Amino acid sequence: MANISTSSIRFPSGDGEASGFLAWSDDIAALPGLIVLQEFWGLNEHIKDVTRRLAAEGFAALAPDMYDGKVTTDPTEARQWLMAMDQSAALQKLQGAVEYLKSSSYINKDKIGVIGFCMGGFLALNLACHSRDIRVATPFYGRIPPDDVLQNLSAPVLYFFGEQDHHLPAADVDRLEQFIKSTGRSGGVVRYPQADHAFFNDTRAEVYREADAKDAWGKALGFLRNYLEH
Repeated sequence: MANISTSSIRFPSGDGEASGFLAWSDDIAALPGLIVLQEFWGLNEHIKDVTRRLAAEGFAALAPDMYDGKVTTDPTEARQWLMAMDQSAALQKLQGAVEYLKSSSYINKDKIGVIGFCMGGFLALNLACHSRDIRVATPFYGRIPPDDVLQNLSAPVLYFFGEQDHHLPAADVDRLEQFIKSTGRSGGVVRYPQADHAFFNDTRAEVYREADAKDAWGKALGFLRNYLEH
């Protein structure tokens, strides 16, 4: 079992500062870095648990706090926070998190990826479209950026989607899949026919699908390792 350390950190973001939750293994030197992006509930215990799990798998995992300390279980409140998010400031925060990982002595600055869920799935894909430092992305059921943004994507992408998800237009997921194929990029879309939105979240019994979540976790780890550990 890996010896995992965690820390609440602060890092520069634009003209100010942002905060995040960092987890890493003490057993490995020159760790690959991984940005972990929250659902619209905030940086809650579920996302911290995922971050620790990723650290146990050999990544230095950083979950930036996109809501600056706010967490909710109320979907109406979460949706309001999501809609109020300044996308430019959010991207600046994500780029600050990447710079933090790059500047850490125990992290391989040339091996940084991103994973995200729901809102974080969109943020992960968007970051990969705006930062050449991102070497690989594994978004889970996030909104798909428009084609003019996708054109800037250079990283391999493996996207996870439940086909019972009514929060996301299936046509947009098809558009991403076609974009990846037509441009010869590595990756694709992994589909789960019976899964709903947030099927990976094991704290939400109404949508969690254990078999699909375990399959997606294994595929995501394999894809990340292929580009960050070799």
